[in-house]
Amino acid sequence: MTGADSGGIGWFDAGEPSLLRPLVLDCLAVPRWVDGVLAARPFGVVERLVAAADVVLSDDEVLGAIAHHPRIGERGRGTSAAWSDREQSGVDGSLSAQLTEANARYEARFGHVFLVCATGLSGADVLRAVEARMGNDPAHELRVVNRELCRIAAIRLRKLVHRD
Repeated sequence: MTGADSGGIGWFDAGEPSLLRPLVLDCLAVPRWVDGVLAARPFGVVERLVAAADVVLSDDEVLGAIAHHPRIGERGRGTSAAWSDREQSGVDGSLSAQLTEANARYEARFGHVFLVCATGLSGADVLRAVEARMGNDPAHELRVVNRELCRIAAIRLRKLVHRD
C-alpha cells in the first residue's frame, strides 16, 4: 500500500460490492446506508469514508439497527459482536447487576435496548448515560440513538479499512 492509500482505504475503494456489503453491514445494519456508502466510492481517504457514517436514519432504521447490538455487558457472535465486545471493554463486571437493572428499566420505558457508543466508557459512565437519557421523550431518544449509532459506525468503518 502506498502513502496515497491513506491508511488502507484502497482495497475498500476497489473492492467488489457484493463482498464489501456484509462487511459494511456489520458497521451499521441499515441497508439504505450500506448502499449509499458503497455507491459513494471511491473515498480516497479514510476520513471521507468515516464521514459517511454521519446519517439521519428513519425511526424504523434506528430500531432495526439497534436489533443488531447486544445489551451492554452481553456478548454476541460474529464480527459486529466482536467489535461490540472490544467497544465495551471498559465496562467492568463489578457493575453488571446495576447495568442489568438499568437496561431493564430503559427497555421498559423505550421498548428497545439501551445503546451508547461505549468506546472509552467505564461501567459508571454507562450507568450515568442511562440515567441521563431516561427523561427523554421517545422521539428525542431515537434521535440520540441515531447519533450513537453513527458514532459506532464511524469507529467500525475505521476498524474495517484498517482490518482491526
